[in-house]
Amino acid sequence: MDAQNTSAIAVDRLVKLYKGVVAVDGISFRLAPGSITGLLGGNGAGKTTTIAMIMGLVTPTSGTVTVLGLQMPKDRYRVLHRMNFESPYVALPMRLTVRQNLSVFAQLYAVADIDERIAGLAADLELTEFLDRPTGKLSAGQKTRVSLAKALLNRPEVLLLDEPTASLDPDTADWVRGRLDHYRREQGATVLLASHNMTEVERLCERVIIMKTGHIEDDDTPQRLLDRYGRETLEEVFLDVARGRKDHREAAQ
Repeated sequence: MDAQNTSAIAVDRLVKLYKGVVAVDGISFRLAPGSITGLLGGNGAGKTTTIAMIMGLVTPTSGTVTVLGLQMPKDRYRVLHRMNFESPYVALPMRLTVRQNLSVFAQLYAVADIDERIAGLAADLELTEFLDRPTGKLSAGQKTRVSLAKALLNRPEVLLLDEPTASLDPDTADWVRGRLDHYRREQGATVLLASHNMTEVERLCERVIIMKTGHIEDDDTPQRLLDRYGRETLEEVFLDVARGRKDHREAAQ
């Protein structure tokens, strides 16, 4: 069977130009079903554009993206109900209550037994007491939990996360990471996590893809990256890549 069809996400020679400016420049990678991968890079590296093309929201200039064996964006309506997205930078309607917001998205995803699904997620994510409160009246941590509930409503097989714990206190961020890891393990979901939080990536990810100016600069397990660069943390590896340093061990020789 074609490797592209056995990958949860397959990106092949993907390019995106905006008015002649290269945002993504010929990147390729494949994510195995059930894996969790960190997508790292500084501002302007191309992470968000890559995620948008995987979601089928942006059409590639060239190259292909397939999700669960279906090409994006051409076949997005055949696969969108099997995937979801979460980001604290995408606000839910503030005047709607939490329950109303989740109900609207559940209908969009054709979720069966909507009331039961919302109640279950609310219990699991500790949202029950906030269900009938306007979303705009919630704290940042509570809003993040609501966004996470929205992202899990349809039990997605592919989950795309853009800075899921940004602006959260350490305790709440750790709680969110634990819930994400539990969901992935329980459901066998494939997760692509874009983050600037290196501790988060080290804790959650089996593989790390580092982007810079639209290119993939490195792609390996966290431990192999640490070993190859001779560093103790992914933050140090990230800084080496961002600042154009070579393999730290090579440079030291």
